[in-house]
Amino acid sequence: MSVNNLHTDEELFTLIKEGNHGAYTQIFDRFYVVLYLHALKILQDEDEAKDVVQELFENIWTKRDFLSLNGTVSSYLYACTRNLVLNQIAHKKVKGRYLDSLEVFMGQETYLTDFYVREKELKRIIEKEIASLPQKMGEIFKLSRTEYLSHKEIASKLKLSELTVKTQVKRALKILKPKLDFLIALLLLFIL
Repeated sequence: MSVNNLHTDEELFTLIKEGNHGAYTQIFDRFYVVLYLHALKILQDEDEAKDVVQELFENIWTKRDFLSLNGTVSSYLYACTRNLVLNQIAHKKVKGRYLDSLEVFMGQETYLTDFYVREKELKRIIEKEIASLPQKMGEIFKLSRTEYLSHKEIASKLKLSELTVKTQVKRALKILKPKLDFLIALLLLFIL
């Protein structure tokens, strides 16, 4: 069925619902420019405005069986354009928030990776310094600081007096503190 310019918008819309491509072309030709200008006024981006109007007309054709017209065709098309524009704006906001959070995450990942590398290096240095302690002192210190045993538990386990354990831990700390203070200060200097 051929379509001429004598049909009203509402008649063309009814023909579109019946699958008439000529009616679809007529509606497209009548409304494309004004809907594009309407979208452009809000979006301020020519490509986005074209995309919105293209999406509108694509939806009209692909969903023609489900179209429902409660007013004029022009009011329907303007409302659909407005809704698509609002969806576009919301999508841009979500995309912007996602990109912002991704950027923050990427920055955190770099920071965390750097932190873990420094932490691992510091742990290695501390373990090396503990290993350089006299054997019995190192063993007592490890039980105290890595296994979190009390002086009484260490004394019982190693068959030593509590006073000996306490003295050995103090001496180990006295030896390690100056070395570790320097390393921690150096580490903090690199972090800042």
